[in-house]
Amino acid sequence: MKEIWQGFFQKKHFGIRFVTVMLAVLGMGFSLSFLLLVDLGADPCTMMNRAISMKLGMTFGNWQALLNVILLVIVVIFGGKNLGFGTLANMILIGYYADFFMWIWNQVFPENLFQSMQVRIGVLIPAIIVFILSAALYMDVDMGTAPYDAIPIIISDHLPKVPFKVVRMCFDCIVTILGLVFGGKLGIMTVIMVLTLGPVIQWMGNILKKYFPVLTGEA
Repeated sequence: MKEIWQGFFQKKHFGIRFVTVMLAVLGMGFSLSFLLLVDLGADPCTMMNRAISMKLGMTFGNWQALLNVILLVIVVIFGGKNLGFGTLANMILIGYYADFFMWIWNQVFPENLFQSMQVRIGVLIPAIIVFILSAALYMDVDMGTAPYDAIPIIISDHLPKVPFKVVRMCFDCIVTILGLVFGGKLGIMTVIMVLTLGPVIQWMGNILKKYFPVLTGEA
């Protein structure tokens, strides 16, 4: 474990990359709270975790943190790549951010607000854009990824001839199936995220390397 973290503070442009990943995680938790409220589907990991947490009678944040700890052990066993402050921020904060913002929205919004399909779609579109871009940003600044996101990276390293976006899409499909097994609801946004997260992560990584190399350590 010591070797995994050794030299982490020596990453180039550590300060700006740390702030960026923390803002990206906040953006994910913020947008995720709206995705859960409109109930038209969320990312595969959230869809699975929400279904399991409801089965177990746990809060979403508590179950997501627990599962991430379990997955972290698996990632460390298989090499511990892509671990860092982004790993801890994603593991601990996103679920609790979502719980916190949902609590706020339940206090300030009318109870039947999200029963209107027009409102749900109107909230869904910006929420899905913010979530996908925030998820891609937190991964591409290379400050460490959550265990869930590290697993397809490890798989991709062992399948060099298969593009990462294909590995990620297949991994998300498997998680979506697990979510359905536990009684999760398959929404249109879950399908969209399965098809778009991998390509968007790869696309944003190329954009950052070209125009904002300071965020990826290229400069």
